[in-house]
Amino acid sequence: MRRSAFFIRVIGIGILFHVYIGVRLIPVAPVGAPLRWLAVLALVVSCLLIPLGMAARNISQQPLSDRLAWIGLLTMGFFSSLLALTFLRDIVLLVLHLISSVHKESGGWPGFIAWSALGVPLLAVLVTLFGIYSARRRAGVKNIDVPIENLPAALNGFTIVQISDIHVGPTIKRHYVEKIVAAVNALSPDLIAVTGDVVDGSVPHLAAHTRPLSDLKARHGAFLVTGNHEYYAGADKWIAEFRRLGLKVLLNEHVVVNHDGARAVVAGVTDYGAGSFDPAHKSDPAKAMFGAPADIAFRLLLAHQPRSAPAASKAGFTLQLSGHTHGGQFLPWNFFVRLQQPFVAGLEKLNGLWVYTSRGTGYWGPPIRIGAPSEITRLRLVNVNGARPA
Repeated sequence: MRRSAFFIRVIGIGILFHVYIGVRLIPVAPVGAPLRWLAVLALVVSCLLIPLGMAARNISQQPLSDRLAWIGLLTMGFFSSLLALTFLRDIVLLVLHLISSVHKESGGWPGFIAWSALGVPLLAVLVTLFGIYSARRRAGVKNIDVPIENLPAALNGFTIVQISDIHVGPTIKRHYVEKIVAAVNALSPDLIAVTGDVVDGSVPHLAAHTRPLSDLKARHGAFLVTGNHEYYAGADKWIAEFRRLGLKVLLNEHVVVNHDGARAVVAGVTDYGAGSFDPAHKSDPAKAMFGAPADIAFRLLLAHQPRSAPAASKAGFTLQLSGHTHGGQFLPWNFFVRLQQPFVAGLEKLNGLWVYTSRGTGYWGPPIRIGAPSEITRLRLVNVNGARPA
């Protein structure tokens, strides 16, 4: 019932945004009546396609479900760009109006008003096409050095490759995952960290498409923690499937790895909100650290959401790897991520804890990325008290 009410509210807000765009652009665009009516029809169709794409996963028949999802999600992505650009146009018009008022000019800016109304949808098309290209290409490798005090010499240069937020689902399939796995293995990491939101759907529908993850290779193995989308899709079944694929799932627990005589704690917590789905899965960094040897200097935590960081800092972790934010994925949503999360992307520090937040290796929802490219992250530990690794 709650989910239905939320869906209805989203549709209602979407309709209002469509009306806003229509009112602000169509009447003043320098086009004839037929094109104006075509624009009205396009907005009406968009109102129908977006919720259809959101609900397509509830359709069991394939490939109909995926095709409807593709159409609806592409429409959503285009509409998001159109909405942002329409709003930006109105800000520019307001500034021009204020300038005219200060200089006591009459007549306003009729040429700009008309042609910008036509330019906004054309620019939205170009932005959307670029966003699709950016999202659908294989994530690039981002290299990050993490300075660690008193790091054992054997861990100087230790490499961790992080992938996150792949979101295997209606628009991300096996071939996309295969390219990610090949790129990760080519980096020959010491350890692989998979920080949640691997899937957007059930095991029966997506198991064949996540199978390439079984080919991930690292000296100390591939470790995985759950994200919120695993819980939407049935976390217990996915945890069993990930383990069947050879991934080491960490549920508020840790292991100790030995690297050339030096030891490191590798811990993982369930998603920050997992307790609302299953009280037994309540996220707990302190529990994940419990029983770890006190003399181990480097303590790594995998936590899907960056907002696990305050508890991770109190628990004594050295480095937290997270995802979830997608770096905002595309404008203007990157400005809103900080309302929920303390970190959006990149390497930052909280007290004595380093936190690296990945922008994600796939994408969620619209197959679009603008201003927040996807990434496969290669983190290298560097001893700040000694020589840097070669």
